[in-house]
Amino acid sequence: MRDHTGDDEVKLTRNAMKVLERRYLLRNGNGQIIESPLQMFARVAEAVDAGRGHRDEFLNAMKNLLFLPNSPTLMNARTPLGQLSACFVLPIHDSLNSIFTSLKEMALIQQSGGGTGFSFSHLRPKGDVVRSTSGVASGPLSFIRIFDATTDVIKQGGRRRGANMAVLNASHPDIEEFIRAKARGGFTNFNFSVGVDDAFMRAVEEKREYPLINPRSGEITETINAESLWNLLAEKAWECGDPGIIFLDEINRHNPLPKLGRIEATNPCGEQPLLPHESCNLGSINLSKLVKKNELDWELLSELVHLGTRFLDFTIDVNRFPIQKIAEKTRANRKIGLGVMGFADMLAQLAIPYESTEALSVAEEIMREIQEHAEEESRELAERYGDYPNIDKGIHKGNRRNATLTTIAPTGTISIIAGSSSGIEPIFAVSFIRKILNGAELREINPYFKKLARERGFYSNALIERIAETGSIAGIPEVPRDIKELFKTAIEIPPKAHVKIQAAFQRHTENSVSKTINLPQNASVEDVKEAYSMAYRLKCKGITVFRYGSKGEQVLHLKEPPLTVDPEYTSCRSTRCIY
Repeated sequence: MRDHTGDDEVKLTRNAMKVLERRYLLRNGNGQIIESPLQMFARVAEAVDAGRGHRDEFLNAMKNLLFLPNSPTLMNARTPLGQLSACFVLPIHDSLNSIFTSLKEMALIQQSGGGTGFSFSHLRPKGDVVRSTSGVASGPLSFIRIFDATTDVIKQGGRRRGANMAVLNASHPDIEEFIRAKARGGFTNFNFSVGVDDAFMRAVEEKREYPLINPRSGEITETINAESLWNLLAEKAWECGDPGIIFLDEINRHNPLPKLGRIEATNPCGEQPLLPHESCNLGSINLSKLVKKNELDWELLSELVHLGTRFLDFTIDVNRFPIQKIAEKTRANRKIGLGVMGFADMLAQLAIPYESTEALSVAEEIMREIQEHAEEESRELAERYGDYPNIDKGIHKGNRRNATLTTIAPTGTISIIAGSSSGIEPIFAVSFIRKILNGAELREINPYFKKLARERGFYSNALIERIAETGSIAGIPEVPRDIKELFKTAIEIPPKAHVKIQAAFQRHTENSVSKTINLPQNASVEDVKEAYSMAYRLKCKGITVFRYGSKGEQVLHLKEPPLTVDPEYTSCRSTRCIY
């Protein structure tokens, strides 16, 4: 791959440098930083390549911020820890042995920098019989609290706290308690999602009863009004942002390894459905760097897809997994997740509004291209290194190195390092104040807005100060209308447009798509239900909504000018983003 700078300079924003210094660059025993960003990228490139001849192209892509892997790879490559994956799912069966084995495994994964997902749907409901002790069961939520408390005391890789996903099926007798749980406070290290099937969605649509089933006995404990549960789900999501929804049947219609079992859970931000004891490593192409002369560089995109697929596949071979079962299953299935970041920044450069039909077309075209070239590279890797070992249990007929190839992650902190917008999210503000270390503050402004404002002759320092009060340009008269359309913030974009963008990417993504459906503070519960229904109709694999002001701990405050955010704030759903 050609060098796009011609030198060894890594061009980082001030905040990107602060984030790298705080969490990514290696330190000696005295806590002193002992590598530069370029040396970090070289460390990662050498470790992943492992002498296979691609070190320079990996380094070139990373140092030019064209492609970045998930955070554990940047942090842990060529270190004694050596754990390079972000996404894990662990099993929870209905026994203390299973529960506390998974608790230990979660601790080891989070210590190494990974995030974990669980389905608690197999646990017997609260109040059910426990024959071995002649007692009664305490139910899934009591055990989720234990996992939450454990996560609270484990600092991931010595640098960050853990993140989890808890899934409970809509048919579980404790589902109402689960739906209400986060609105009552606590569970700060978990995202919650309700697992729904087609039968539940049909029952909602037809206003029918829906059975709740004891997972221990398989017996129906009661039937409930499906629409009432749907309403409760939407009300609590409106209130606090949780729970989200996972469409289990849609996920399993695309399960590449159906003979190995049904997928029941995802990683913390929902973009990676996995079987128990699977892991996946992710990487993202920075679309904001691919616009040349007001056009997308499709040739460069193709190069980066081949490179990214190769990089992520190689990562599996050099990864030091924290648990042997995970090592075996990951190497047998070889799932990877290549995606994008900087989508909103790319649209701004192409003068395409985020909520336009053109944006939908571009999204689908880009992801189709990524999927096709990822498949091509996986075939080439299979010809050289062999098919993934479990291919006989999968849907692929041969010439395939990886069971899955593509994922849209939230990107979080790696988008800060790349200097791009997060994942496929819109911008959250045009200008804002970012708190950095030691109480210092740094004014940030969208570079593409700044460039257009200068070119069009309406830029001024006073204007930028006014924008930073709320982050929005909607009410500023001197900003032209077409510019306002181009730089709408996340909560100014209608929920339907958010869902349509998610669906456009999902059509050509093998795993899933992490996307937050942002809602203004005055949005209604009906707006939430409409977004949920639309996501199901458009065949999304899950959905998360966030109404501004619904979480007391949120770090984006629009009514306290100037708009100020934390050092690592992005639009990632999880309050403890692991990316």
